[in-house]
Amino acid sequence: MKKQLLIICFILFGAVIAFAQQSVTGTVTAVDEPGGMPGVSVLEKGTTNGTVTNIDGQFSMTLKSEDAILVFSFVGYETQESLVAGRSAVDVTLNLDVATLSEIVVIGYGEVEKDDVTGAVATLGDTDFNQGVTTSPQDLLTGRMAGVSVTSAGGAPGSASTIRIRGGSSLGGATNDPLIVIDGFPIDDGAVSGLSNPLNTLNPNDIESFTVLKDASAAAIYGSRASNGVILITTKKGKSGKLKVNLNSQVSVSTPTKYVDVLTGDEYRELVTGLNGSDFSGIDDAALRKLGDENTDWQKEIFETAISQNHNVSVSGAAGGIPFRASYGFTDQNGILKTTSTTRHSLSLNLSPSLLDNHLKVNVNAKGTLANSNFGDEGAVGSAVNFDPTQPVYNGNSRYNGYFAYTTTTLPDGNIDPEGPSNTFISNPVAMLELRENTADVNRFIGNVQLDYKLHFLPELKANLNLGMDRTSTDGVDNALPGTTWTYRDYTGDNGRLLDYTSESNSELLEFYLNYNKKFGQHSVDVIGGYSWQHWERAGTTFDRNTDGTQVVQDTKDSDENFLVSFYGRLIYDYDSRYVLTATVRQDGSSRFIGDNHWGLFPSLALAWNLHNESFLEAVPSLSMLKLRLGYGVTGQQGLSPDLVDPYYPAIAKYLRSTTGASVQFGNDYYNTLRPAAYDANLKWEETTTYNIGLDFGFWDDKLSGSIEYYQKTTDDLLNNIPIADGSNFSNYLITNVGSMEISGLEVSLTGRLVSKADFTWSVGANFTYNTREITQLSKTNDPNDPGVQVGAIAGGTDNKIQILTVGHAPYAFYTFQQVYDANGNALEGIYVDRTEEGGEVISNQFNKYHNQNPNADVLVGINSRLNYKNIDFSFSGRWSIGNYVYNNGLADNSLSSLYQSSANGYFGNIRQSAAEIGFSVPQYWSDMYVQDASFFKMDNISLGYTLDGLFENKLKARLSFTVQNAFVITDYEGIDPEVDGGIDNNIYPRPRTYLVGLNLNF
Repeated sequence: MKKQLLIICFILFGAVIAFAQQSVTGTVTAVDEPGGMPGVSVLEKGTTNGTVTNIDGQFSMTLKSEDAILVFSFVGYETQESLVAGRSAVDVTLNLDVATLSEIVVIGYGEVEKDDVTGAVATLGDTDFNQGVTTSPQDLLTGRMAGVSVTSAGGAPGSASTIRIRGGSSLGGATNDPLIVIDGFPIDDGAVSGLSNPLNTLNPNDIESFTVLKDASAAAIYGSRASNGVILITTKKGKSGKLKVNLNSQVSVSTPTKYVDVLTGDEYRELVTGLNGSDFSGIDDAALRKLGDENTDWQKEIFETAISQNHNVSVSGAAGGIPFRASYGFTDQNGILKTTSTTRHSLSLNLSPSLLDNHLKVNVNAKGTLANSNFGDEGAVGSAVNFDPTQPVYNGNSRYNGYFAYTTTTLPDGNIDPEGPSNTFISNPVAMLELRENTADVNRFIGNVQLDYKLHFLPELKANLNLGMDRTSTDGVDNALPGTTWTYRDYTGDNGRLLDYTSESNSELLEFYLNYNKKFGQHSVDVIGGYSWQHWERAGTTFDRNTDGTQVVQDTKDSDENFLVSFYGRLIYDYDSRYVLTATVRQDGSSRFIGDNHWGLFPSLALAWNLHNESFLEAVPSLSMLKLRLGYGVTGQQGLSPDLVDPYYPAIAKYLRSTTGASVQFGNDYYNTLRPAAYDANLKWEETTTYNIGLDFGFWDDKLSGSIEYYQKTTDDLLNNIPIADGSNFSNYLITNVGSMEISGLEVSLTGRLVSKADFTWSVGANFTYNTREITQLSKTNDPNDPGVQVGAIAGGTDNKIQILTVGHAPYAFYTFQQVYDANGNALEGIYVDRTEEGGEVISNQFNKYHNQNPNADVLVGINSRLNYKNIDFSFSGRWSIGNYVYNNGLADNSLSSLYQSSANGYFGNIRQSAAEIGFSVPQYWSDMYVQDASFFKMDNISLGYTLDGLFENKLKARLSFTVQNAFVITDYEGIDPEVDGGIDNNIYPRPRTYLVGLNLNF
């Protein structure tokens, strides 16, 4: 018996020894990257036995237990456990941990943990960007954040976008654009000559994240430029480890979605022939002989299907121990309007070495862009709607390059003389495109070097130096070839027009701050104090003349500069990860102002209570996050609208050179004069005071998370361009501080991770925005009999305006007469409600007009979803805009009188079907029937992708995708597109529907 027990013990001991010597190997990969993951921690659960993966993601270790469970962890990825169960090889794939990735939040001049955020801050990472054609960074944001609206100016390649954060805090004198900071460099708020959108010089594929600072407590660290919010753009950086290459290629096809419903040639001939002899608008037998025999659809003549391409390649890793990322991008985007396009070459380089035993961190960013734009002639869009549909595109003449043109003479048979002098009131829309050379080349370089040094003798203290520059140069032409009809109006001779322009813009930045960060016990403090200096310098030339140079219309040179000098500080105090206080202050000095108004002080204070860290909530296991935030702050505005005559020296007495044509003759020579410009020596900062209360929440390990924000803002001393009495200054308009405005709103953001399994994930996001604005003061003396300042110029007539700024109303409200209808619901021409009940002619009394809605939506809702099932992914992004109204200027400018104009030997013009049905004899511009509800739902993007993983021995990962951009729109608005920036629809460049095929390779 003893012998048998001895044998059994020997066998068991041998088995234990054998197991103790058992090794396990494996490879760790990431769901978002090909190849192995270096640096992953591999730990035998319940022990200190572990290792890390090598550069190829491989590991090998000896286990201590036969029931061993391996725990795999890496920052930014979900921790994963795997039971060995006797296996000799264990391979795992780590999934991204969305919650962990969002734990660190970028703020002004630093980063903080999510629990320490006290202001209204929203972030968007590259995995959540909108899919589709993204030639501009703004496209990535559309509909994705509560309180942030992005509206493109139209469908032109590289068109500008209007970004508004919480509706904007300023009126017409100052810009409502947010401050944009790229990798710590604040970019110029002015326009870039020769470029529709200044941000187009930044390749969207280089962007890693957006952080939007929405309230004053978050944005006040940027002081005088933060009233309209701040957008922090962080670009992608290199990381240590094996070399990674990404190739992203897209090819797209864009098509028009809709055309304006106008009369066909046959319908037009029938209508005008029926009006013959009715003594209407000059239509008689002689006029009818000018009609053609064609059925030309001018809109289809100027629009086309456009094919575009976008290619990007990036290389990242470490060379000589220095992490780097380099990228090249090429975009060739063609517009659906013929002759319009934009081409962009972009280069980006980031170096991020750490020196002196990681005490000195260096971050070098360099971005260079060469962009070429062909703007065409967007006036052709409106011309195509209004041009005579009975005429051909070509009639074989020699004077106008064969394009049909209305002329001021007729042939003996009464037909139009094809070789006669040009009628300059109307132009052939195809000729407008083909005979105009409107192009620009723009070179831009943005770069900065940031040194972050942690003192050896006091590691809690860091010194940060940021040096940067932004240089842009433009060379452009806007030429009209000989035979262009409209040049005969302003230029002598038959040889067209030559216009050259150049522009140089330079910005230089120097910033230095000290940062002290210390934790002691339950307390932690994060303090910064810094200095900032930024200088802008601009210069440009314009030379406009006829082709042979015998007539010079404009020959000018201009230059300007401005400075901003600042001192700032911030304290973040945290007690026990429960209570957080943030206090900031910034003092800015701007060269735009003088005397005592040079400097402005902008403070803020915010408190946060992390309720989820309180003991009384420990019994609520479903609660993962609950934080209450309160914020107060004052921000400023010193950026004037670039559309003003003088946005850089508005407070300084100066003389301006007169425009070409306003000159004095001495002998045979003409000399420009110098004339005094209007100025306000007491001009000062616009100030916005904001109160914000917010609640952040998360349930079930943040499977459901979100935030609720309520805010109130008051802007005082509005920078406004107002009319002034004759003789009171050197102009009849002046930039001055006058008026105030109140803004309030509610924002809700929700994110739900509905399913989170190894081979199936599904997330849904939604955001809700309610915003209201009201002007509370508009003049230094409130006059109850003054309706306000009329704004919003429209097409038709001379200096007609449809909007108004009035105390007690929203900015840019439509100001119209109330239309009267007959018993059948038909509008009665020129008949309006006598709202004053004073009798007489209603339209002679402006007080019979009323404030009729405004272009800003009452409610904005954004939705998005992403679903991954094994190798298939599907996503979409859409948005509602509710309560926005649009003035249909194109329809309002149409009437039966538009059919024929007797001036310049007479010419015909088309009208819309609806205008013919309305039947007004002359335009009724101020009828409220043209202010239309433009609420809409727009599906911005739908994308379907398939991923091929593990190709070429797990060295290549490929994703194929198909995306539809601007997939569909649901609206009751009668125009082409209900999304109209500014609310006045006057034949904008239509937004196309785009079908895109993409290939993304990682190896």
